[in-house]
Amino acid sequence: MVHKISLLFYFILISLSLPGQVPQARQPLDKKLFILGEIVEVSSRILNEKRTLNIYLPPGYNPKDTIKYPVVYLLDGSADEDFIHVVGLYQFTAFEWINMAPKSIIVGIATVDRRRDFTFPTTIDADKKKYPTTGHSGNFIQFMENELMPYVEKNYKTSPATTLIGQSLGGLLATEVLLKKPALFSRYIIVSPSLWWDNGSLLSLETSPPPRLDNRQTDVYIGVGKEGLTPTAIPRVMEVDANLLAEKIKKGRNKALRVYFDYLPEEDHATIAHQAIYNALRLFSSRK
Repeated sequence: MVHKISLLFYFILISLSLPGQVPQARQPLDKKLFILGEIVEVSSRILNEKRTLNIYLPPGYNPKDTIKYPVVYLLDGSADEDFIHVVGLYQFTAFEWINMAPKSIIVGIATVDRRRDFTFPTTIDADKKKYPTTGHSGNFIQFMENELMPYVEKNYKTSPATTLIGQSLGGLLATEVLLKKPALFSRYIIVSPSLWWDNGSLLSLETSPPPRLDNRQTDVYIGVGKEGLTPTAIPRVMEVDANLLAEKIKKGRNKALRVYFDYLPEEDHATIAHQAIYNALRLFSSRK
């Protein structure tokens, strides 16, 4: 037994003395941060709180040159929400060999309370009780119009072209802006809007004034998946409501408003956002 242990120890020593067998100290890696954008905190008097913005600047952005860029305002724009994948879509579609979307500044508005910020007051008692913080979209729209957009225009090189992107409750908010303040943005990407809110009252809203009183084009994309009935006090069919919205805003509008309804039956409420936004960018590109 002693002899066997000695031989084992001998072979261990031999193996350690062979070239390449001596453990080497780990070399430190030459690491650099991969930076996708800027994180900015702005104080809002209207909302009475600070809001976080995630801002992506396109390749080649230079504060000293004369180039100005369209701005995309993204609801649900936190890093763990839609900011990263939407930035990827715009970066990809802006490649010169694709040329589907222009190089754009993306302003992701990080979420604080979606139900508070994205919904108007409801008459449905069950929803009031279930979601007690809801009903303050008016304040959020004022924040965007009077604080957020002026801040971005002052601090970044922006062109007049603006896009608002919202899904689900964010799509409800985008729809409210479109119907009440249509000239605030030149493009709307509305995905799976929660038009069931207040039993679809937004669909019967009398809208005024017309989308644009100038010569600028307003593009509206409405995308919805195979989503079925909403799990609410008064169930509604998401696809039907989205289609009704498209038909509503097509009627009685001037020729400067272009509307496209996109039904994506292979997607549902959880998977639709990425494909729908890509479809919207492709559509807008084909209608230049």
